[in-house]
Amino acid sequence: MSIPLINIGFGNMVSANRIISIVSPESAPIKRLIQEAREAQTLIDATYGRRTRAVLIMDSDHVILSAVQPETVAQRIVSTEEVTEEG
Repeated sequence: MSIPLINIGFGNMVSANRIISIVSPESAPIKRLIQEAREAQTLIDATYGRRTRAVLIMDSDHVILSAVQPETVAQRIVSTEEVTEEG
């Protein structure tokens, strides 16, 4: 059985099974979460210097920053699940 990987921009991939949530980085609590992850060294910045548009919270307590819209990441997860069910 293969692990579905999701493209989160610029060729970076994450395991779809490990994502807890995908949120927008605009709110104060999410900004605080990002800062706490940075201090704990569990932040992964996959934006390549671009503006952060989505924050992925993983089941390993890692926080991943992506330059792709949250809706786009979610759609890629749904598309991967559909392909997995067909195969």
